Amino acid sequence: MPGALSFLTDALSEIKAQGGYFRLRELESACEPVCRADGREVINLASNNYLGLANHPKLKEAAIDAVRRFGTGSGAVRTITGTMAMHMELERKIAAFKHTEACFVFQSGFTANAGTVSAILTPDDHIVSDELNHASIIDGCRLSRAKIHVFRHKDAAHAEEILAGLDSAPGRKLLITDGVFSMDGDIGPLPALVETAERHGAIMMVDDAHSSGVLGRNGRGSVDHFNLHGRVDIQVGTLSKAIGALGGYVCGARDFIEYLYHRARPFLFSTSHPPAVTAACLAAFDLLEQEPERIAQLWDNTRYYQNALRQQGFNTGVSETPITPIFVGEAKTAHEFSSALFEAGLWATGIGFPTVPRGKARIRTIVTATHTRAHLDRAVDTLSLIARKMNILRP
Repeated sequence: MPGALSFLTDALSEIKAQGGYFRLRELESACEPVCRADGREVINLASNNYLGLANHPKLKEAAIDAVRRFGTGSGAVRTITGTMAMHMELERKIAAFKHTEACFVFQSGFTANAGTVSAILTPDDHIVSDELNHASIIDGCRLSRAKIHVFRHKDAAHAEEILAGLDSAPGRKLLITDGVFSMDGDIGPLPALVETAERHGAIMMVDDAHSSGVLGRNGRGSVDHFNLHGRVDIQVGTLSKAIGALGGYVCGARDFIEYLYHRARPFLFSTSHPPAVTAACLAAFDLLEQEPERIAQLWDNTRYYQNALRQQGFNTGVSETPITPIFVGEAKTAHEFSSALFEAGLWATGIGFPTVPRGKARIRTIVTATHTRAHLDRAVDTLSLIARKMNILRP
């Protein structure tokens, strides 16, 4: 690469030398348990399509009908002409689903976190954040310019220690955690953190991106899972994983949501969701209420798959959810393992530094409700065969 950006060629070479280089695979079919990518049919254990809604007939019908009635785009940001009746309907539906006063839909899950934290805090305030929180939380914290204090992963006692030390400090305090951690699949210790926030007058915020549609009654998330309704000030969720479409949302008190309408920059400066996406999301929330058996099947598949992996000798860490990491150590090994699996008919993503710490690279696999036992058996057989060929597992 010539010119002023030539330094990026060297940076890219370093990424390749460290084994972290990858290329984007091209999905050539619908996102289903078995799909077609890069000209190959593969079992898909790489997507976040937990409940199989991304290709559900009711979501497709709702999206097609919305395009016919309203067109392909909303035409503006929400504060100009971009707020359609269906946008407000979706926010009311999500608020009722989550048992909160109001809801605010963002263009993505990432901007839901980044836009919320940066909107409500100032440089005079303090954030107490789990060390493994999602990148969108980290970016939101940085954008707020508040003082950031990191507590050890899932260590509520450490969070308590930090907040106690801030009791006499000026400014607001925000305690924030993922409901389910996206790389390890473990569940945040919400009851202990909520009690800690209450003792110290801190705002309690939970990112339920990987809990929405997975934990709680009908997929209401980690707050419902732990029966903490009314005790979590800010609940973030996503519309792009179990819901099967695109976007993010924030739920809480009505005044909080009204404030975000006026101050959340991603909302103020991005065009609203197109009609097809909004209509598909509305249909998805109806399905969560109407078909709870999808979530039951997701958990049955998760238990079956994880038990089979452990019987083969794989290290799946502390996962408690459909997110199932398979630890291999170094990033280079993870990416080579992932490539070999794909060639053998299994799509499972290799993840290494900087997404996860050095030495903790893994294959991240995610089970869905629509995988069959035959799919999962074949996936475990493929993982075991390739892992033994690569000496990840003993032959």
